[in-house]
Amino acid sequence: MATKLFLACMVLLCFAIAVGAARPATTTDDAPPTENCDQDVSDLISTCQDYVKFPANPKIPPSTACCTVVQRVNIPCLCSKVTPTIEQVICMDKVVYVASYCKRPLKPGSNCGSYPVPGGSLP
Repeated sequence: MATKLFLACMVLLCFAIAVGAARPATTTDDAPPTENCDQDVSDLISTCQDYVKFPANPKIPPSTACCTVVQRVNIPCLCSKVTPTIEQVICMDKVVYVASYCKRPLKPGSNCGSYPVPGGSLP
């Protein structure tokens, strides 16, 4: 039981960090920010997790509440925390979709963690 709870918490944390990476003009080349984005992580977990979990399809338009959080989170802080392990848990294609849908697209050609952001907009 404790193992399942731990894994569930890790999945939610990974999701929150990945979704938080959804603001434009942020790349991993920027100096990592010094601010604490724990509240952003918590807010993303509670509002956006259903929209970025695997499987990659279908892509579901996020709720207004999720978009509100995506619009205000500290993207540089969150993006600096995205690791390859997080990218195995969260569908980064869905993260890009959610960010675009919420009018906070990732800058084409930038990276969040090791994920290269493709060019273009919503499919």
